[in-house]
Parts: sequence; structure tokens; C-alpha cells
Amino acid sequence: MTNSAPKTMKKTERIVGQIGAGRGPNSQGMVGQKSLDFRASGKRLLNQLRPERLKILAIFIAAIASVTFAAIGPRVLGRATDIVFAGAIGKQLPSGMTKEQVIDMARARGEEQIADLLTGVDMVPGQGIDFTQLGGVLLLVLGLYAASSLLGFVQGYLLTGVVQNTLRRMRNDVEEKLNRMPLAYFDRQPRGELLSRVTNDLDNVSQTLQQTMAQLLNALLTIVAVFAMMIWLSWTLALITLVTIPVSMAVAGIVMKRSQTRFIDQWRRTGALNAQVEEAFTGHSLIKVFGRQNEVQARFDEENEELFQASFGAQFLSNLIMPIMMFIGNLNYVIIAVLGGLRVASGTMSLGDVQAFIQYSRQFTQPVTQVASMANLLQSGVASAERVFELLDADEEISDEQNARVADDPCGRVSFESVSFRYVEDTPLIDDLSLTVEPGQTVAIVGPTGAGKTTLVNLVMRFYELNGGRITLDGQDIAEMQREDLRSRIGMVLQDTWLFEGTIRENIAYGRLDATEDEILEAARATFVDRFVHSLPDGYDTVVDDEGANISAGEKQLITIARAFLANPALLILDEATSSVDTRTELLLQHAMAALRTERTSFVIAHRLSTIRDADLILVMEDGAIVEQGTHEELIAKGEAYATLYNAQFTGPRNGEPVALGAAAAGAQ
Repeated sequence: MTNSAPKTMKKTERIVGQIGAGRGPNSQGMVGQKSLDFRASGKRLLNQLRPERLKILAIFIAAIASVTFAAIGPRVLGRATDIVFAGAIGKQLPSGMTKEQVIDMARARGEEQIADLLTGVDMVPGQGIDFTQLGGVLLLVLGLYAASSLLGFVQGYLLTGVVQNTLRRMRNDVEEKLNRMPLAYFDRQPRGELLSRVTNDLDNVSQTLQQTMAQLLNALLTIVAVFAMMIWLSWTLALITLVTIPVSMAVAGIVMKRSQTRFIDQWRRTGALNAQVEEAFTGHSLIKVFGRQNEVQARFDEENEELFQASFGAQFLSNLIMPIMMFIGNLNYVIIAVLGGLRVASGTMSLGDVQAFIQYSRQFTQPVTQVASMANLLQSGVASAERVFELLDADEEISDEQNARVADDPCGRVSFESVSFRYVEDTPLIDDLSLTVEPGQTVAIVGPTGAGKTTLVNLVMRFYELNGGRITLDGQDIAEMQREDLRSRIGMVLQDTWLFEGTIRENIAYGRLDATEDEILEAARATFVDRFVHSLPDGYDTVVDDEGANISAGEKQLITIARAFLANPALLILDEATSSVDTRTELLLQHAMAALRTERTSFVIAHRLSTIRDADLILVMEDGAIVEQGTHEELIAKGEAYATLYNAQFTGPRNGEPVALGAAAAGAQ
């Protein structure tokens, strides 16, 4: 294992150690605690559609026309039923008589119900079905439904473009937001939880908009159009049908209220599970080494069970809407069928009108049911949207001042003037630190874990803002400089290497994108990358990824050092940059980094103190303060903190007593 193993091992042990506590890493007990402001979040989600308002207007027009044609269809089709029914009745009656004569004859025989029925039938005695008229009506119905379907296709096409354009903008907003976020935000957020917001939640928003916009719009328009047609046919039956709306909405409201918090819980549990899986897979090799598979599996089972319970509760409650609404709709259908049949028998409505009305009642209750059944999808989508909005609303990195100056060509003089910093408001880390580093000096920073070594160089990069004091670069306050310009003058090589998916050549060129091939090769030779590249089948065209599975950890580190070499920075930061290489390679790298540090100010965070003996200045930090500073010889001669750290690395147990654990641990860190 490499020297980065202790850091990752502690992280993995922290994860598995939390299994018994029932909390994921960084979970902070937030799952399912915050209530959803459905109205505000839903309104904000709709506001995301504003740039597409012209297309949305076209969608509305197409939807209105499509629904109107579809609503007229049953009324015209009822006319076809009347033609068939009138022809069937008329053919059975003697010709040569009028309709009135047939009705009077029936009443004279005491057949009042038949007479009333014939009153509502537009028939000619002795004449059968008028197929010419019937054909014209059927062609009209076919044209209406064809036009409705075509407009529905146009509506769907436009809607798909609206939704995908909206999600593309939201994804861009999220990406730009992440680039503006301070490093402190990522320190607080589990990576899996953040990825869940960017992927799962955005996908869920896309699915919600795609399904609900079309269905909800068509459903609402259908309710209006169908109810208008029902009023036209029979206002009394229409009022009876209208009673189903408040009943349906009341039922939907009760169910939505109960399932709302469960959907919030569902998506938060999804994020927590993603965080647990991501961390477990990242430390998969160490989990195997320490035999913690059972503990990690138990933690996964626990998170998975909690997600199951939250999802089951949300889906079960919301899915109750559909069967309840169907029951209410069927009751309405039965009532309309009975009352309509009585009206046909009494002659107050034609058979075709009753048929059309029954069809309208079905069309009326169906969109009402759809609107209610979409409650679960809407709640789920808005819950996901709120999680995305929480990310978009998070505090950003303090913006550069409008008059932020572009740094002149820096010499590398860095000065800390009464600098104070803390991660947590009530827990000071660095307090009143002052230090000046002259151009070209190499400054080594040593000390125990948590002393503030890495924090110190992160402050130089402006990854965090100071709580007090200031840091200057060649006399310029870095808080008044543009971050992009400041960081472009600084090269940084970390203990944890990072390579993107691409060739070795592309990863080196990442340090300076306009570098020539000769400059890339020069950087590779200077940092001994060239030495191992030629042993690879594709040489510099070998493709690696962030995991670097096809090259060793030491070779990955060499590539990152070559990247920094190519950038040619004025200020160089090396955070235990040689911890992942073997002793022989480390010696070579020390020569390479000595050349790299020439005429540059360098900050070197070192664990192995033997590697920084030649530093111009060594700082010993404890609890955020510099307790000693000087050259290697000066500090050894003093025989205090540095000497204790240095000697602990080379001194074995004395008289059966182990070396002081604190000193040894401090030296190792």
C-alpha cells in the first residue's frame, strides 16, 4: 500500500464505525426532517420555463384545438347513432304516414312510453337507414379525430423540446454553480449526496415535467371542453356530474397531504444511500484488506431498508388515489346511465345524445382521475426540484471585487499578516499568524495532523476566506486579486493525485493547454515520466482515467508533477508530493523538483522530514501556530519540537520502551 493508505483507511474505518449509530457519513441527521414548500418550489420550477414561453403558447394553442376537436367528436358520433336508430325504427313502421300520425296512433292504443320514445326520434316511417348521411357524419368524425391526433403530435414534439431545453439550462446552472461554490461547501457535502442531486433529482424533474405538463394541460382543457358539451346536451345531468369534482379533489388533497413528507424522505434517503455506496466503492480495496465487507453490507442493508420504507409509504399512499377516483367515476357513470335511459324513454333526449353524454361523463371523470393520480409524480418531481434549488441557493464563493486587479508578473514574495482562520465559528484553527517568505525560498511546513499545514497553503490559493488579517503576493492583497489570475500563477501537486480520462499527453498538457509537443516532452523528461511511458504499449497516447488503473500510484504522481512543471508557476505548492513513489524514484523526483523550484517560491508540506533538509526555511506548526522556524541545522541544534519529530523517525525503542506515540505519529503525518 502507498502512504496515502492511512488517510483513506481512517476514512473507511469512520464509515464502518458509524454503522451502529445508524447514520451515514456527513448525514447530520437531515434525512426527512425538512418540510417541502410545495407551492413555492412548484412556482419556481414553472419559472424555469419562462424562456420557452413562445413555444409554450404554441403548445397551448395546439392543445386547445386538439381537445376541442376531440370533444366535438362524441357529439357528432351521437348524431350517427341517431341516424342508425331512426332508420331501424322507421323501417319497421308503415310508409305513407307521418311521424305525428304514428305517435297519435300509439297514444290511442295506450302505448304512452312508446309514443314518448318516438317523440325524441327523428325518423320517417317506412324509410330505413340513410347511409349517405351516415357516411358523411362518420367521415366528419374521422376528420375530427385525425386532426386532434395530429395536433397532439405537434404538441408532444414542442413539449419535448421545451422540457429538454429547460433541463439543459438547469444542468448548466448547476454546473456553473458548482464552479462558483467555495471549497467549504464540498467539505460539508457527501459526494454521493451531491451527485444524486445533479443526476437523479434532475432526471426526476425532467420526467415530471415531460409527463405532467402534457397530461395536466390536456386534462384541464378536457374537463373544461367536455363540461361545456355536457351543459349543451343537458345542464341538469351536467350538474350531477360536476359533484364528482369537489369529492375527487377532497380525496386527492387528503392523500397528497399524507404522502408529501414521504416523498421528501424518499429522495433524501436516495441521496444518503448514494453517498454510502460511493464511499464504500471508493474504499473498496481497503474494505477488503480489513475484512469489513459484512459491516459495509450491513450499513448498505440498513440504508436500503430505510429507502424501501420511505419509497413504499410514498408510492402506496399516492397510488390510493387512482382506485378511489375510479370508484367515484364509476358511481357517476351508473347514475348518468340510469337517468339518461329514463330521459330517452320519456323522449326528452335522443339516444345519440345520451350516448354522447355517457361518453362525455367518462371523458370528464378520466382527466379528473388523471389530475389526482398525478399528485404522486408532481410531489416527487417538486421534491427533487427543491433539492436542486437548495444547491442553486447555497452560498457562493465571495465574488471578486469589480476593481479586482490582475496580478503583475509576480516574483513570489508571500506575506502572512496577522492571519486568523477557522472552519467552525467557535473553533479557532489559525490565530494571529505572521510570516514572510522571500522570492525563491523553499519553505517546508511540518507538524502533527490537524496543525493547519494544508490549511495554510489553501489560504494562499484563496480556497477559503480569512477571518482576520491578510495575505499578500508581492505586496498585493490576494483578496483584491482575481482568483483565476491568482491561481494561474500557482502550481500545486497534492498527495491525492487526480487524472482525468484521456491520454498521458493530454493529462500533462492540462497544466498549460497551449503547450507545444516539445514542451510537453521536456516536462515529461524533467520529471522522469518519459522513463516509464516508453514501456507502455501506446506510449504517450496511453489512455488513463481518474482511477489510473493501468499505471501505478507512483507513475500517476509523476504525471501530476510533470503537469505542474509544464505550467511553469511563480509559486509552487507541494503537499507530500512524493509519498506515493518508491525511494529510488523519490530521489530522482527530489532532483526534478529542485530544478522546478529554482527561482520560485515553494511551500512543501512534508511527512518524511528527511526530504526537506535542504529547505531554506522550515516551519513547525502546532494548533494553527508556528512554534518553531529555521533551517534544518538550526532546529536540530535547538533540540526542541522539530528535533523531537526528526529523531522519532530514526530512533527505535529504548530500554524496552516504545518511542513516544505522539511524537512518532506527528512525524508520520
